[in-house]
Amino acid sequence: MLTGRKLALTLAFTVLIALAFGVSCRGFFPPDVLQTIQIQPASLNLGVGAQQQFTAFGTDQNGDRSQITSGLVWTSNSPSVTITIGGLAQGVSVTTEAVTISGSAQGVSGNASVTVIGDVTSMTVSPTSTSIAVGTTVTFTFAASPGPPDFVTTGNGGTLTITRSDGMPPDSLFTCIVGVDANNNNNPVEVCSLSTTTGAAPSYTLQMSYPNVSGTGTVNSPTATVTVQ
Repeated sequence: MLTGRKLALTLAFTVLIALAFGVSCRGFFPPDVLQTIQIQPASLNLGVGAQQQFTAFGTDQNGDRSQITSGLVWTSNSPSVTITIGGLAQGVSVTTEAVTISGSAQGVSGNASVTVIGDVTSMTVSPTSTSIAVGTTVTFTFAASPGPPDFVTTGNGGTLTITRSDGMPPDSLFTCIVGVDANNNNNPVEVCSLSTTTGAAPSYTLQMSYPNVSGTGTVNSPTATVTVQ
């Protein structure tokens, strides 16, 4: 039978063994170390005033993946998109380039891209037909409704498709760049020019597209025709 003194010594020894074993186990099983962070969704179009909840998933040194629910810092590299400490982003103003949303923890970061688009449900084009000669330019205005933006160009998220009337692939002879309409409040326009008639198509058709704010597709303008003189 153990006496009181021997029992106390035995218990103390048992505690020491347990502590040593615990330290040893921690040595064999180091804490998880974050290796990468993935942000979801990875990219999206966001309307002005619209919100999107982002989530972050981390992968550790063992390849295990799980959602990060604490210790994450969210940032945006542009005032066009704000984001809360909980990862809720909101579109503030229309962007011409994607905004980077970052989620960081333990010195590791993951990124997502957000393009803030306007509220465009329809577009008009002016003029609907015109002609062009070498050395001259023609301008096209693609007005949007309800907006913003009030005018769509390739400089604020629009995509301009130029088609040759002869069915040949698009060429570099007839090109358009973003400009302003000096006769109409300097509204944004597409300024088109023709470098040569050699190899040019008899005419070209232009159509502007802009992302639908619902994210389900695009809004397309009516077509405009340019006849080569």
